[in-house]
Amino acid sequence: MASAKIKKGDSVVVLSGKDKGRTGTVEKVMPKDGKVVVEGINVAARHRKPSQQNPQGGIDRFAAPMDISKVAIADPKDGKPTRVRFEEKDGKKVRVAVKSGETIDG
Repeated sequence: MASAKIKKGDSVVVLSGKDKGRTGTVEKVMPKDGKVVVEGINVAARHRKPSQQNPQGGIDRFAAPMDISKVAIADPKDGKPTRVRFEEKDGKKVRVAVKSGETIDG
């Protein structure tokens, strides 16, 4: 399998949907499902009845998974969405932003 272009901790920009244009940090990547969870983006609400563990009940809000194709890495230079390519620098494979040519990790 090819190396993942989006990893946990990356800063990403949402390309489509209700949160289009917003940026956030990747909390979790699910490569088998092709989904990512981004902090504060695609927030879903679940109404919970009072229970033994949660006697108060109420509304739980959480970041729901979204398709990986709806996000793009934020360019380290200007924060705009960019594609990613792989290059070898000092014998190490690193991710590079296509737009600016800056390295994304190490």
